[in-house]
Amino acid sequence: MPDFIPQLDAYFARIGYTGPRQPTLAVLHALTAAHTTSIPFENLDVLLGRGINLDPAAVERKLVHQGRGGYCFEQNGFFYHVLAAIGFRVTPISARVRYQRPRDFIPPRTHLFLRIELERASWLTDVGVGGLSLTSAIPLDDSGRELPTPHEPRRILREGGRLFHQVQFGGEWHDVCEFTLEEMAPIDCELANWFTSTHPRSHFKSRLMVARATPEGRVSILNREFTRRDRAGRSETHLISGPDELLAILAENFGLRFPAGTRFGPAASPWPT
Repeated sequence: MPDFIPQLDAYFARIGYTGPRQPTLAVLHALTAAHTTSIPFENLDVLLGRGINLDPAAVERKLVHQGRGGYCFEQNGFFYHVLAAIGFRVTPISARVRYQRPRDFIPPRTHLFLRIELERASWLTDVGVGGLSLTSAIPLDDSGRELPTPHEPRRILREGGRLFHQVQFGGEWHDVCEFTLEEMAPIDCELANWFTSTHPRSHFKSRLMVARATPEGRVSILNREFTRRDRAGRSETHLISGPDELLAILAENFGLRFPAGTRFGPAASPWPT
């Protein structure tokens, strides 16, 4: 990652964090939770045809000063700089998102998350994987044991040369992403971001996705469905009636405010521009 010093005071104000600024495990947990409960995951700029600029200063303007959210390359890319500025030893790691995808399907390597070396151990954090973003760091422990978080239990399984981050819902384990601990260089982020934001087969081009963790659980939008899920995994879904209600839900539940009349996505999406 290129050298960049984030505006920590502005970032901490954005996420409502007032705690210490030392590279400790408690701070890593607290920042992960504050980030994912304050800055929503969203792909709305992709649907608006604006593109995704990964320049750190541009991401800071969007996430911190403009009150927006973003997806993994923005969220974890900026979080990388925050953690590094505080003094954490952090490495960007590449992955394939596997949630609700069968093992015989090979998704593109278009996900970025973070590895942190701390207190003689390795930890993972991921503030950019949508409705499954971590609300605390988890240890890099591939024994398959359950790893508690403030929200859903997690675990890491090793199968051959691959590692699988999994989440538990209703007593069942589901893949979140697959990785090998290979570092993701800036040029790899640029290429993956280009595919994610522009390729016709990228699901970010055809689906409206917004998500945020809450103290009670999570809230998310997938196209016309607005879902609230509690920490036990129980959920209720509301079918959004139209584009005006969508804008109201974005503002009320995610802090995302757009001008009246804003429409998202191509002609095949629920609310075309």
